[in-house]
Amino acid sequence: MTLPTFTMRELLQAGVHFGHHPRRWNPKMDQYLFGVRNDIHIINLERTVPLLQQALQAVHDVVKSGGKVLFVGTKRQASPLVSEYAERCGQYYVNHRWLGGMMTNYKTVKQSIQRLKEHENTLERASLGLTKKEILKLERSRNNLTRSLGGIREMGGTPDILVVLDTNKEKLAIHEAKTLGIPVISILDSNSNPDNIDFPIPGNDDAIRSLELYLRLISDAALSGMKQQMAASGVDLGSSAELPDEALALEMKATTAPAESSAQNA
Repeated sequence: MTLPTFTMRELLQAGVHFGHHPRRWNPKMDQYLFGVRNDIHIINLERTVPLLQQALQAVHDVVKSGGKVLFVGTKRQASPLVSEYAERCGQYYVNHRWLGGMMTNYKTVKQSIQRLKEHENTLERASLGLTKKEILKLERSRNNLTRSLGGIREMGGTPDILVVLDTNKEKLAIHEAKTLGIPVISILDSNSNPDNIDFPIPGNDDAIRSLELYLRLISDAALSGMKQQMAASGVDLGSSAELPDEALALEMKATTAPAESSAQNA
């Protein structure tokens, strides 16, 4: 139940140190950059290592105390990885378009989630007098809502910490988090804006290998926190030791979740 470990070699092999062409850099990132090689900014991994460890500790501590982690990554190469690793550790995600007010106007979002569930219930009883046209309309609405809200449908309120993969792409999510005082972990590439990031992780935010490495480590940190939370509450983890990570996360969520979430902050 310790934090996940990683090596400098793993970061290098995943290309975490590769930034962008100097023309694209953000001068605010200067403190995290090593220099320029072959017309590419090189990220200083000696800064990345301790900062990544701090971010992993933050995720572990949030989940250990019963909090919720929201992964946010809506660009094409990140989208499937975000859902995979969030589900792996029983947490929540937004991997398509971020809807304005998703956290600052959660009451409206909750109404949309309720509409999604109603659509699903109606479609399960589609044989009860609905026409093909009505069914098609409901399916389209359900699919659109699922893309936008499927990853947070069971979150029950605003998250306790945000994990963002690209500060430029997810500006609105970061702004809403800061408005609500929710801490933000974010990958910072050489063209990123480090403002309003509580736990910066300097690194490549485009390469699939890099993204997968960050998400695996953060997912492992969340699982570690969840296991520690269960152990502290007296749950025997021995019988669950052989379960796959995703199944174990679901079991742990079911075991530790309160009967009626007190975090519902509509």
